[in-house]
Amino acid sequence: MQNITTMTVGGIGLTTLFSAALTFLVCLIVKNLVMKLVDKLLAKAAKLDGTLKGFVRSAINILLWILIAIIVAGALGIPTSSMVALISIAGLALSLSVQNILSNLFSGLTLLVTKPFKAGDYVEVAGKAGVIKTVGLFYTQMDTLDNVAISIPNSDITGSSVNNYSAEPLRRVDLTFNASYDASTEDVKAAILAAVARDSRILNDPAPFVRLLAYKENTVEYVTRVWCAGADYWDVYFNLNENVRECFAEKGVKMSYAHINVHMLDK
Repeated sequence: MQNITTMTVGGIGLTTLFSAALTFLVCLIVKNLVMKLVDKLLAKAAKLDGTLKGFVRSAINILLWILIAIIVAGALGIPTSSMVALISIAGLALSLSVQNILSNLFSGLTLLVTKPFKAGDYVEVAGKAGVIKTVGLFYTQMDTLDNVAISIPNSDITGSSVNNYSAEPLRRVDLTFNASYDASTEDVKAAILAAVARDSRILNDPAPFVRLLAYKENTVEYVTRVWCAGADYWDVYFNLNENVRECFAEKGVKMSYAHINVHMLDK
């Protein structure tokens, strides 16, 4: 009768199989303990985004399974050096074939960690402007002001500058108005300040700024700078334009435009 210790299955001794099975069981127990520890640490990391937590957990889980496979292969007598080399080559080939996907993935992780913007922010990035809807691992979703949904690859965002107009609570509205050379500087400034006073959303601190900016060919240009809450920016912008026109008319200040003066001389 054949000794059980000398029996083989597929060329591998039963003793080796039992040893490999025991090794696998121990590795599985250790893996579950490690994953529980990872879950506790991620639960305490309140600053990490939920999407990022899911990615970190999945990545650690995959790495642990690869490590278990290498350890069990070693217990079975399979050369692990060749296995590691094979995994490395496969990983390199995979990374080259999905280079763009990986670029967007790591760019998404960068955005989730650095947080240059969040959902609800109005930003200008990668040649697009709109309100951020979601920040995913591969794409960032935004809605433009005319309600068009846009998906921007994360690599395009990390490779360009980001203008976040919602990052600060206040915004400055900059406008220029043109008046005739016939109007005095004080009358023009008084008319513009009267228009500013009509909008309660314009802040008094910082104080509104109105000064003569430049002498143009047919007009005198005045710069106006006022501050308001970020959410009120466009309402203040358009209302101030309309109010200045009305106040100019009330104060007798003429708006100028490109024209040619012709003088007739009697001979």
